[in-house]
Amino acid sequence: MSSTEYLRHTRIPLAHGGGAMPAVGFGTLIADRSAASRSVTAALQTGFRHLDAAERYLNEDVVGDAVKQAFDAGTLTREELFVTSKLWNTNHRPERVRPAFEASLRRLQLDYLDLYLVHTPFAFQPGDEMDPRDEHDHPIYDTGVTLADTWRAMERLVDEGRCRAIGLSDITLPALKEIVAVARIQPAVVQVESHPYLPEWELLEFCRQHGIVLLAFAPLGHGMEPRITDDPLIQAIARRVDQTPAQVALSWAVQRGTAFLTTSTNPAHIEQNFDIARLPDDAMQAMRQGIDTRVRLNAVVETGVPGFVPRRA
Repeated sequence: MSSTEYLRHTRIPLAHGGGAMPAVGFGTLIADRSAASRSVTAALQTGFRHLDAAERYLNEDVVGDAVKQAFDAGTLTREELFVTSKLWNTNHRPERVRPAFEASLRRLQLDYLDLYLVHTPFAFQPGDEMDPRDEHDHPIYDTGVTLADTWRAMERLVDEGRCRAIGLSDITLPALKEIVAVARIQPAVVQVESHPYLPEWELLEFCRQHGIVLLAFAPLGHGMEPRITDDPLIQAIARRVDQTPAQVALSWAVQRGTAFLTTSTNPAHIEQNFDIARLPDDAMQAMRQGIDTRVRLNAVVETGVPGFVPRRA
């Protein structure tokens, strides 16, 4: 097996659920529904076997249609595919967790989920409005439920068998430690923003100690400034190993033991993001020691409002 094949097909065992997560994942946060359909289809045809969806993305039905088409065409089986979705902030009350989970299953046209995440640790006012706001346009939070309450309802989904594994998203290390301390079923996965400018080494080490997979979103910085792919060290390594700067950043993510999600509507970029190759050890060391820029691009960990998801009109 070549080094390129090794990285693109890397799977990371999960602490519970009996399965393993493909380290190379495709995120479905694409606002244009037609573009989302084309992109998910292209990702599956390229070889991606890990799809990350969410109720809040408002396109689970589109993702489900693309997956069903692949199933019907015989190019993909359910067992080959790892599918994640997420519980939105307005559904944190325990009695709302199962209905939200089942609604995601229906939209995705699946019998079970491989992974279900609490989208953020922040509970919003329950109801049909996804972004409840007060007269000052501030989020209306739900103080009548704790994250531990929500987590216990998530654990019951695993008990019932239609959810293979559960985890948390957009969470800080202190909040994660609180759940780990009280959980009956430990989080299998933690999904957070992480890239060479936000390596989250302390969080990663805690996850390693507790058998939790760190799943990085925005591994290329979501194209925002400062641009990770413009970093001089990453560009120099890319020239040396004959890869693109994006491929270097993604290879770095897998080689340090994390999974990642990348999103694109460009078929060529989708293929490049899948075709990643192992970096030399000295390149990995250089990236750890030689990159000192530190920036968080998404303030969701402070507010519960995802920075890359547009408000619903």
